[in-house]
Amino acid sequence: MHSNANGMLSTAAAAASSANTAVQSPGLKTYFKTPEGRYKLHYEKTHPSGLLHYAHGKTVTQVSLAHLKDKPAPSTPTAPSSSFSSSSGVRSAAARLLGGSNGSRALSFVGGNGGSKINGGNSRIGSLGSSSSSNSMGSSNFDGKGSYLVFNVGDAIFISDLNSQDKDPIKSIHFSNSNPVCHAFDQDAKDGHDLIIGLISGDVYSVSLRQQLQDVGKKLVGAQHYNKDGSVNNSRCTSIAWVPGGDGTFVVAHADGNLYVYEKGKDGANDSSFPFVKDPMQFSIAHARYSKSNPLARWHICQGSINSIAFSTDGAYLATVGRDGYLRVFDYYKEQLVCGGKSYYGALLCCAWSMDGKYILTGGEDDLVQVWSMEDRKVVAWGEGHNSWVSGVFFDSYWSSPNSEGTGETVMYRFGSVGQDTQLLLWDLEMDEIVVPLRRPPGGSPTYSTGSQSAHWDSACPVGNLQPAPSTRDVPKISPVVAHRVHTEPLSGLIFTQESVLTVCREGHIKIWMRPGVGESQSNNSETLSSASFKEKPLFSSKVGSSSYKL
Repeated sequence: MHSNANGMLSTAAAAASSANTAVQSPGLKTYFKTPEGRYKLHYEKTHPSGLLHYAHGKTVTQVSLAHLKDKPAPSTPTAPSSSFSSSSGVRSAAARLLGGSNGSRALSFVGGNGGSKINGGNSRIGSLGSSSSSNSMGSSNFDGKGSYLVFNVGDAIFISDLNSQDKDPIKSIHFSNSNPVCHAFDQDAKDGHDLIIGLISGDVYSVSLRQQLQDVGKKLVGAQHYNKDGSVNNSRCTSIAWVPGGDGTFVVAHADGNLYVYEKGKDGANDSSFPFVKDPMQFSIAHARYSKSNPLARWHICQGSINSIAFSTDGAYLATVGRDGYLRVFDYYKEQLVCGGKSYYGALLCCAWSMDGKYILTGGEDDLVQVWSMEDRKVVAWGEGHNSWVSGVFFDSYWSSPNSEGTGETVMYRFGSVGQDTQLLLWDLEMDEIVVPLRRPPGGSPTYSTGSQSAHWDSACPVGNLQPAPSTRDVPKISPVVAHRVHTEPLSGLIFTQESVLTVCREGHIKIWMRPGVGESQSNNSETLSSASFKEKPLFSSKVGSSSYKL
């Protein structure tokens, strides 16, 4: 099945894909095996399709993880949280905050889009406006502490309590003028606004998640409105992200190849005007002429859509992937293009950073998962295993094996990918053991080597240069340790939490797969986790290791 790079999907294409996958694989298993044991399906959430509206075009479901601290917020710093997006990329810090954060209850999930409790049969509301902040609170004593899922389906944003046994969301917010397509959460927000939402129309809102939970209505309350009615850019929002450590700064990517930098503390009505982009093929940055303007700057990234963006955990680097098939890595604060390169074929749709900032995953229309090295500034491995476009990639920062404990460094990476082939693939990557093909010597046979790849490759590309697509003979190949069909619909994303793996299909159905040993340890405190250890790790220490496993 094919989808365009902007995250939209036609109803006909979705129906055809659903029919095809149903014919190819009539049944779905409720578990899958890994070297460390079985992952078991713990919850499966659906939504009543009759309550959803697609008047503004069909959209792809994205999920953000949100962890609300005590009210008032504690003064002690915590690990930064962010969000996950299928066309977005790595929001891995948010996943680290999950896992029993609402108490000692077993991890459960509320992801259904049911509207019987919230909508009351009336799922259509009037126009959305920032003046809705005057609406009265439904439960002003509700402090909102806990972990939540924020996800979009059709014309609505839904909020679910991650640790509630209730299958239905606890909140729905409907948009009558445009559909929400991307969102992100900032745990370290210093004021109330910690959730940002981008729409098809290009409009952007920032709100307080806690305030939305306190209100009983179906509109955004206390919202700050940016790019109102597309006054700065009227093309669709494609990806949105908070700048880690940016003190309220966030960036919004659009389908026309532009990215805008906003400051949430400034009035969104003070829109900026920017000069005409002279060369759409070239990277350029324009700053607002007035200090009170918002957005602060426009980054013209590429010709065509930016499909996903992701910040490194420390906020120093910004990765983008686009319709033109290029990964671009920028030094965010220096506003410089550092490096990048092209996919083997077609558009790139998703990207993700490792927690240590050494590697970037990308996926797209060439059905490959590409591993990019920041040190070598090039593709250092190709993951072959998907049968269709790769729509989501994510590093598992919780996974480890006993032989990696205590080493103080990452010896192996576990990451996952999902695609339109409805499959979840898990991969293990250990760069010191990968077989690296060398270029064929003139008149001789190809030679191979094991060990560090950097000594056998060409020198790293100069700063600011984009590499062409590499040859298949020059890139080492890796195979997944697990390949499991988890949904009947094409997948849009995945997230790893301390206790589970969450998979999302583009139609809004979400499943949670519990890690091996988690359910047993919760039901019997005397039991310990199986061979894999899922301990809380410092923000920049994602130690992992494993052995190869075939189903």
